[in-house]
Amino acid sequence: MKNSMSSHAVKSSRWADLGPRTASALVLLLVGGGASYLGGVAFALFVSLSVGAVFWEVTRMYRKDNSLAALGYGVAAAALVFLACFMPLIVAVPVLALPLLLGIRVLEQRKTSFLIILAWVLLGGFGLVWLRDAFWVSWTVWLICVVVATDVAGYFAGKYFGGPKFWPAVSPKKTWSGTAGGWVAAAGVGLIFSVFAGLPANLIWISVLVSMASQAGDIAESALKRRMDVKDSSQLIPGHGGVFDRFDGMLGAGALCFLIAVIWG
Repeated sequence: MKNSMSSHAVKSSRWADLGPRTASALVLLLVGGGASYLGGVAFALFVSLSVGAVFWEVTRMYRKDNSLAALGYGVAAAALVFLACFMPLIVAVPVLALPLLLGIRVLEQRKTSFLIILAWVLLGGFGLVWLRDAFWVSWTVWLICVVVATDVAGYFAGKYFGGPKFWPAVSPKKTWSGTAGGWVAAAGVGLIFSVFAGLPANLIWISVLVSMASQAGDIAESALKRRMDVKDSSQLIPGHGGVFDRFDGMLGAGALCFLIAVIWG
């Protein structure tokens, strides 16, 4: 009897975060999806505010405080990203470099890793807006669906199947079953969009690559949190932690797609 109750308690604790995690994910999906559908100012504002929040969270992790400097830096980054979204790419690049130049003065040490992380955040965030403007909403919805499917399938497959850990030193909760589940779900999204949305057939394997980039973003943020000895980037989103915790995969996917679009067209 005790063993049965203990087993039930373990299963319950395994899914304890499902409720708040699901509710927060639905709200974010509705807001982010709606902004993506509207495009223009709405999507640029949503992404810019998200980038600014991530700048605030990362700065707090590095500085180990809640100073106004971190908040001011986040606001400045959000404003500059928003402005860059309405400029030609050749002009937007130096504007996007300004937050990194400001970042040199924010920290007294460990500046290199700090600026590398923020450069990735800028690239991924701005890339999402640029892709929406350049390739219209169907491609953006596809990208969002790939990242969401990767996250959701990875969560359930990892919880249900368990098994060997993917990289226990960096992210102890992630398993190979969850990782592979994310790839399969992403391929399914690519298949659906190629059949029903008229997108290219090679979108299936591209979706898997984007899924991997999303997972790489998640792993990179996990490594940062472990290095900084924090559980979550902040507590802004119930069930998820901070904005960076929620959008790390989207930023990884956005950065990859932006680079592919710019380099290969």
